[in-house]
Amino acid sequence: MTDMVQATAPTTARVSDTYRWAQLAIGVGAMVMIANYQYGWTFFVPDIQKKFGWDRASIQWAFTLFVLFETWLVPIEGWFVDKYGPRLVVLIGGVLCAIGWAINAQATTLNGYYLGMIIAGIGAGAVYGTCVGNALKWFPDKRGLAAGITAAGFGAGSALTVAPIQAMIKDSGFQTTFLYFGLGQGILICILAFFLIAPKAGQVPTVVANASLLQTRRNYQPTEVLRQPIFWLMYFMFVIVGAGGLMVTANLKPIGVDWKVDAVPVTLIGMTMTAVTFAATIDRVLNGLTRPFFGWISDMIGRENTMFIAFGMEGVGIWLLYLWGHDPIWFVILSGFVFFAWGEIYSLFPSTCTDTFGAKFATTNAGLLYTAKGTAALLVPLGNYVQQTTGHWDNVFIIAAGANILASLLAIAVLKPWRKVVVAKSTL
Repeated sequence: MTDMVQATAPTTARVSDTYRWAQLAIGVGAMVMIANYQYGWTFFVPDIQKKFGWDRASIQWAFTLFVLFETWLVPIEGWFVDKYGPRLVVLIGGVLCAIGWAINAQATTLNGYYLGMIIAGIGAGAVYGTCVGNALKWFPDKRGLAAGITAAGFGAGSALTVAPIQAMIKDSGFQTTFLYFGLGQGILICILAFFLIAPKAGQVPTVVANASLLQTRRNYQPTEVLRQPIFWLMYFMFVIVGAGGLMVTANLKPIGVDWKVDAVPVTLIGMTMTAVTFAATIDRVLNGLTRPFFGWISDMIGRENTMFIAFGMEGVGIWLLYLWGHDPIWFVILSGFVFFAWGEIYSLFPSTCTDTFGAKFATTNAGLLYTAKGTAALLVPLGNYVQQTTGHWDNVFIIAAGANILASLLAIAVLKPWRKVVVAKSTL
């Protein structure tokens, strides 16, 4: 009798692909609005240092704290999303983002900046985790691409504002810039929050089996996921790849200053800008494009094969930037290459996690893995201390390049065969 009731129970009708893409677009819009809280920070550092005289490593702890609170609270925020839906969490996130940079605008102590970036980090994490989790749920058939497009909003979202932020810092001061950009972006996030909806059962297509794309038929609870050794392998790989990219993100301008290329005019593709502005603009665009690109590739050839290619490229890119980056043109080109080979971790790891552990708790489980970015951020000040101690960036670049090569080999030699066994067991 129970079986009959279940068989005849109404399921929600499939929604149109247009509706699904509209939900994805809203998520991308919110991601664009949180991008500057991370990627715009590097432009404020020299002015903060000039005004208050603090050493760079101490100032960069604000960036590390931002990333820690942006990432380590995502599983908790994800639990709220999985239980109550995405709207409320993104709304609160928008309010916190605005408050965080408003605090930065008034701060006169290091602790003031730490507090501002912690609050902004909690807000940005709430938006980030929700939008990626929602994309994973709406697109079980195109998981890598959907996660990639959503993460691209975060990676490329700040590209259009690189020049305006720098211009406003120059004309009106960094404190006014913190206030105006913080409030403006926070308000737009709050507006977008009202349009976000999570899919109901039956609204999304069922997945067609694909030999190169292993997907579990079981939904793991978050507490189960933490007990899976394969989760911790993914976590370790995320940390070692994430650290290199975050180090370049936080220190792009300081590295340019130390290598004496920051203010050198560079002309490429018919445009002329100073090396750091050009590099930052190209980096944001490529860091965004790589996420859907490699996500789409991974939907076709498999996640681990794509990781092997991308992480290998990143290792080579960091090594070449170290060798040739003292030339302003190569500084621009190779920093772009580094970001192109790095940003895909934010589409490959969430989709691999959901493929392995199921879609029901996707926001929380992907959030647990995303905390690896916070762990990686702890290595950013360590990089600054190594640089300060030695007086050069050599060791930092060599370690980052080696870590990426290691992750590339782990993906193909360990993760791929291991995940095959785990998924096979879960479908028995």
